[in-house]
Parts: sequence; structure tokens; C-alpha cells
Amino acid sequence: MDPLFLGLTALGLALLGTSAALFLSPSPSKLDAAPKADSPQIPATPSAAPPQASEADVPEQTADEPTGEPEPTTDEAPTLEVGGLTALFRNALGRTRDALNGGLGALFGGKVDESLFDDLEMALLSADVGMPTTEKLLAPLRRMAKDGTDDPALLRDALRTEMRAVLARSDATMVRAPADGPHVLLVVGVNGSGKTTTIGKLSNRYSSSGKKVLLAAADTYRAAAGEQLTVWAERSSADIVAHKEGADPGAVVYDALAAAKAREIDVVIIDTAGRLQTKKPLMEQLSKICRVIDKQVPGAPHETLLVVDGTIGQNAMSQAKLFNEAAPLSGVCITKLDGTAKGGMVLAIAAELGLPVKLVGVGEKIEDLRDFDADAFVSALA
Repeated sequence: MDPLFLGLTALGLALLGTSAALFLSPSPSKLDAAPKADSPQIPATPSAAPPQASEADVPEQTADEPTGEPEPTTDEAPTLEVGGLTALFRNALGRTRDALNGGLGALFGGKVDESLFDDLEMALLSADVGMPTTEKLLAPLRRMAKDGTDDPALLRDALRTEMRAVLARSDATMVRAPADGPHVLLVVGVNGSGKTTTIGKLSNRYSSSGKKVLLAAADTYRAAAGEQLTVWAERSSADIVAHKEGADPGAVVYDALAAAKAREIDVVIIDTAGRLQTKKPLMEQLSKICRVIDKQVPGAPHETLLVVDGTIGQNAMSQAKLFNEAAPLSGVCITKLDGTAKGGMVLAIAAELGLPVKLVGVGEKIEDLRDFDADAFVSALA
């Protein structure tokens, strides 16, 4: 037989054997899925508990992104830390006191001279009190020193008195509910100020006191704003009226107030789109919302609160001025006070704009929204 023929035949048989071996061998995915001989297999059971995630595995949440799980609430008032409200403010104002060279009281340890006033001025400015308010606070102290007062303790007490006087010039109490009809609160502010979180905490406060609350999702521009407010409504046991994204905010407000009257709701809290105070069309739209509210509930909104991020310091002044033109403000709520060194802006808002600071956010828990107290604030700061 031809040797060439025999060689080609042998080569063909070898190739055929190789193909068969490849075809019959397990695929890589099957090999990966096969259990290792030295790894004991634990059968899954329906009762097996899932592994607990460590703190490092839990994604961090911002103040404006609540979880879907509602926090338990009780009818009891939240328990304050030891020392009461002053201690709570003291903890929240820790960074601001650091900006004040460890607290204003520490600056009164030496003699009364011009260097003392220079240090006080720099400390107040570093805490974002602002130059106009700083000069207003220090003017009486300078007069006392000029008249011969050389006791630093007397000047320190005088500074505390001036701070309390600035904060007490406007009524910081929340507006009382009307005798009949829903109590309407309009909440405004720029994006990222903590507005939606504040609404959720306010809703929880009223619900916990036995009030029927309805939230109006008039922020129809920000993606998922309605869904986020819905979570807060569930957490605070409140009703909610919302339209689809991009709907007319005025229509949402109209329907919410109509529903509130039909359901005999006690409190209506209206969320609005976060807007830059420099955007005139958006500010005009806010004025339109106010007109819709007044038409549905004459004399409302009874409370218009500007939510301000405490970390922005003196920029809050510009926000307050322009928002006040579009929707006359009844007060300010300052959030993130526990995370800023610029808490002195509370004094600036009260002194320069005559607007009371009514509420402060001192943490991320649902009960961490407190009534502002001038005495506790000054005691914690100075």
C-alpha cells in the first residue's frame, strides 16, 4: 500500500480523536460550577438567616435620601441629652465654637484693651456673623471700655446680652393654627438645603401630636422628588397629593388644598421645587403658588419657611432677601447646624433681615428638628 496514503490516514485518525476528546470534555463554566473536593458544601435551608452586613458595607445616605423603612415613632416627646436644650445646642455648635477660638468666653481671659476687640472681631467674622452684625454687637462693649469698664467678665456678659437681644427682636414661635380650615405651611429653599428632609420631620412632629397631615408634592421638576416625599409621608403617617413629573406645581397645590378641606385635614405642608434665588422665572412661579394657596384658603399660607443650609454662611443672606420678595417669609429653618463652623449666620439673619430663626436641624434622625431657643443658643455659643 502506498506509504503516503497510510500516513494521511494516520493523521486523520489522530485529528478525529482529538476532536472527540474536546467534544466530550466538560465546558469551563461547568468546571467552575463543580464543587471542589476539599470544600464542604452546606445545603441552603429556608430558615437560614442571611449574613449581616458590616457597617462598612452599608452605603452612606444623605439627609435628603431617607430609607424606605419607617422609623418607629412614639407619642412621647424626644428625650434630650443630659443638660437639656442647651446641651443639645452645645453639641451642635461645637465646630462654630472652635471657629470662635474655642468659645467667646476664652477670649475674655486677659485685660481689656484694643487687642481684645480685635480678637473678638476676628472670631465673630470667622464664624460668619458678618461685619454689620459684628460691629453692632461690639459697639456697646467698646462704649463700656471707653467709660472705664476694665472687667472682662462684665464685657462677656454684655456680649451675651446683645446676642440675646438681636435674636429676640423677632418672634421665633411657630404661627398658631387658624380656628377653622387647614393650617398651611409653605416650605421653600434652594436645591440641597435639606428642604424635603425638613418637611418630613415637620410632618412627623404634627402627626405625633395627633394632627392629620397632608403633604403636597409641588416639586414636579426634580426627578424622583415625589417618590422621596412619599417615603417621608409613610414614615410620618401623613397623606400625600402628587402629580406626575413635570406637572404644573400650581395644580398640585390646588388639588392638595381641595383634598385637605374634603378630608378635614389639620395641617398641609407644601413642598416646592428647589430653585436658585437668582432665577427670576422660577421665583415668579413661587409667587403664583402663593396666589393659588390664598385663593383656596384665604389668608394662607400661614407659615412660609425658608430652609437654609447652615454650611453656606453669609450666602444665606442673599437667599433670604430674594425669597422674601417672591413669597414673604415668616421665618427660617437652618439645617446641618451640627456640621458647620458657620453657625454665626443665625445672628446675621436675625440682625440684618429681621427674620426669626424658628427651627434648627441638629442631626439626621426624624426627631432632630428643634424649636430655636435664643437663650440656649447664646449659652452654647458664648
